[in-house]
Amino acid sequence: MKSRKGLHGGAYKPLTEIDIVKIHQASMQVFEEVGIQVNYPEALAAFQEAGAEIDHKTNIVKLKADQVKRLLAEVPESIVLHSRDPFGEHDLVIGGTKVYMGTGGTALNVQEAGSATARRAQLKDVRNMARMVESLNNIHFYMLNVYPSDLPVEEIDVNRFGAALNSTNKHIMGGVYTVDGVRNVIHMAEKIAGSPEALRQKPFISMVACPISPFKLDESYGMLAVEAAKNSIPIVVPAEPLCGATAPITLAGNLVVQNVDTLAGIIMTQLFNSGCPAIYGCISSITDLRDMKYLSGAVEMGLMNAAGAQMAQFYKLPFYATAGMTDSKVIDAQAGYESAITSTLVALAGANFIHDAAGFVEFCMTASFDKLVVDNEIIGMVMRAVEGIEVTDRTIAFDEIKKAGPGGHFVSSRHTRKYMRTEQYRPQLSDRDTRSQWQNAGSADAWQRATAYVKQVLDSPAENILDQDVRDWIKAEIPAIQSFIME
Repeated sequence: MKSRKGLHGGAYKPLTEIDIVKIHQASMQVFEEVGIQVNYPEALAAFQEAGAEIDHKTNIVKLKADQVKRLLAEVPESIVLHSRDPFGEHDLVIGGTKVYMGTGGTALNVQEAGSATARRAQLKDVRNMARMVESLNNIHFYMLNVYPSDLPVEEIDVNRFGAALNSTNKHIMGGVYTVDGVRNVIHMAEKIAGSPEALRQKPFISMVACPISPFKLDESYGMLAVEAAKNSIPIVVPAEPLCGATAPITLAGNLVVQNVDTLAGIIMTQLFNSGCPAIYGCISSITDLRDMKYLSGAVEMGLMNAAGAQMAQFYKLPFYATAGMTDSKVIDAQAGYESAITSTLVALAGANFIHDAAGFVEFCMTASFDKLVVDNEIIGMVMRAVEGIEVTDRTIAFDEIKKAGPGGHFVSSRHTRKYMRTEQYRPQLSDRDTRSQWQNAGSADAWQRATAYVKQVLDSPAENILDQDVRDWIKAEIPAIQSFIME
């Protein structure tokens, strides 16, 4: 089946050119008049050295618009997030309006195949989720999507990346939690790549560290982002302002906050390693005004992340977006329409790396094995929409139309045979049988069919992707690694 990835979006534009300029100008006013609080001393010193105005009593940093422009100009416009398949089939070229979609992180709970309940995530789930991603053609990357509750925090980073690297060849991105963890992950990846230089040339891992909305770079996440940046590992610094909570209630106001937050994080990475691969990130959403909880399936999230794509394109920065989640607790109609709406909006806007688009339910708190399969179907359809309609002399097919004439047909046409496997999206999960065929096959609904696929994949023997000598080296060099990952 044709795999659609890296297609150019950008047909949907929720912001006009004037809107984009207004949001940019308001953002520059925030940098100049409000400032950002930098609570990481090393970063504060770097901002000062770059010419920023510093209030050392409050740690408020203010930058002029021309300083922001100069520092952002150091960021690569396009970044290749590599896979480890020998032909580069799953490489991701992040930048412009190219679109890729995959999993996201980091959920605390897991919903097993066929279950409507949730349990705490464990390390084994990281590997099993990676195995599912490897098998699902429309999921373009694996962002580490669960936080294993069975490990202490200092062992999380290397074990999550280790389990994933041994289970999928697709690009792996993950949030990180300790500086030593970042260093161990990089050390492990360098061994897998063959050398530090080989990893930098073809980075098959990337990392995420979030600032705090509004306008705050804290020490913990600052240290993590800087450690990745110093090592030239692709780093996302995404902002998560919530309308009515950590940002104004209006979507435009939220866009200003998230724009300043992520630009500040990107600028910080460039102060430590000019030209390092940094990615503009948006996780903006709204709150439930009844109790102020985070909402993941709102159409407004789709609108803001689509607008975020336009802002990233304005600055000529690679873009990390959010879409495809649901607030539903199970795989039902709500899960389908919420996930499909936001994924479609954000993909059509030309967002590059759309995370959270596969597998999440319950306000992003739970990763569902079954929903990975459902979302694989949704992503396939969304990417067909991104592809659009090819209009050429061959696809207009006037000669075929003329040949068939009034009352004719195209069933046996050579033209039909040529395009039948590429022109239309061919579903893997959807039911297109007649009612009698469907009943004779057991009358399974989409959720049940998804469960059957998960069990088919996970009941098969797990295979190690990493060579035995590499696994032995990792076990010897990184004591915190859990042995079962490498057995």
